[in-house]
Amino acid sequence: MKQPLAYIHPAAKIAPSVVIDPFVTIEENVEIGEGTRIGSNVTIMAGARIGKNCTIFPGAVISGIPQDLKFQGEETLAIIGDNTTIRECVTINRGTASKGKTIVGHNCLIMAYCHVAHDCVVGDNVIMSNATQLAGEVIVDNYAVIGGGALIHQFCHIGPHVMIQGGALVNKDIPPYVKAAREPISYAGVNSIGLRRRGFTSETIREIQEIYRYLYLSGLNNSDAIERIEAELPATPERDEIILFVRNAKRGIIRGYL
Repeated sequence: MKQPLAYIHPAAKIAPSVVIDPFVTIEENVEIGEGTRIGSNVTIMAGARIGKNCTIFPGAVISGIPQDLKFQGEETLAIIGDNTTIRECVTINRGTASKGKTIVGHNCLIMAYCHVAHDCVVGDNVIMSNATQLAGEVIVDNYAVIGGGALIHQFCHIGPHVMIQGGALVNKDIPPYVKAAREPISYAGVNSIGLRRRGFTSETIREIQEIYRYLYLSGLNNSDAIERIEAELPATPERDEIILFVRNAKRGIIRGYL
């Protein structure tokens, strides 16, 4: 682990098996788990908590102070789960007083030049393609896939198993299991290929498609569509998850394609 051409603060807690390449900077109040590799010219700043078996490629900056004028130097964290890969020049800022931490989950792939702003929560098994930009306090749920160059507005919520078109401008919440595409960003069907790959049955996928027919193809507003879904479709975990998401969508959900 000892690398004479890297700067490692003596108070940093780094597991013995961590590999650190030349010209890395690691500040105090940093913890790095077993089996992780830190590429050259990576900067890991105070408040970073990096899990086991991660790979961080050259030029990344982890736990930089938030780009938020309300930040007053409070002690906050940037947490990265196990088995996550962070490619070149990614920036992940730590939290503010609002949430206290920024989180990237387990088994994620964060491709080159992505940005994860303060107080974001990125779930497990998420893929963020090159140059995706998350503004502050965005939530990205498990297994979401975001195409390259997508821009996600602050406070947006991306549901689980969602696929978002590259270059998208996302300013609404995107409900679970769907594809989101076009300009402006719109519902583009259910992410059936992704769901099959993750073990969803054909019957479950058809049930999800039926739910979205009510929401997007019936001509009903969201409240009326949810009432019909609850009255006419059997209760399933997927049905209830979609209903809860739509009811709690603070920014409203993306519209259907016109």
